[in-house]
Amino acid sequence: MTSLAARTGAAYDATMSHVIEKPQAVLPSKFAYLMGLYAENYHRLARLFAPQSLAPGRYVSTVDDGLDVQLEIIERHPYTIELKLTYCMRDNDTGESSPSAWLRMYNDAHVAEVSHCHVGKHMWHALGSFPPTKTLFAHRMRMASFLNRWLEYLAEQGHSRGTLIPAPDPS
Repeated sequence: MTSLAARTGAAYDATMSHVIEKPQAVLPSKFAYLMGLYAENYHRLARLFAPQSLAPGRYVSTVDDGLDVQLEIIERHPYTIELKLTYCMRDNDTGESSPSAWLRMYNDAHVAEVSHCHVGKHMWHALGSFPPTKTLFAHRMRMASFLNRWLEYLAEQGHSRGTLIPAPDPS
């Protein structure tokens, strides 16, 4: 007959090994987290401005906060939409709209990625020609997190598909 201590110890060891292994199974990888952010950004953007139903062109959303938002549908492809989201403010140094985010929505995969943020800061400007994978990944994570928070803020301020109107051509 086995002792109570031996049986309890075996049960304890089995439980502890299960507890130790569980966090690895529960926590998503960094890549899965980034893909989750991309998916969340797609759905936030789709609910907020419904760019998949807009024709190419510029649109402005005005609410009572005094910060008009411009959404530009740059190009539509069969499975993607390229767009730019910005405030209608000008950067004093460059004269360009700022802050800005250039986005690509993948309608088939239901993800939206930020190709670059800030005027003139294409990825290779910010990171160089051949950045290490870790650096590139961290940059994409920051841009996706920035977009996620910005879209949430815009929704809280009252911006929506209903507040969008076609913008006059700047030419």
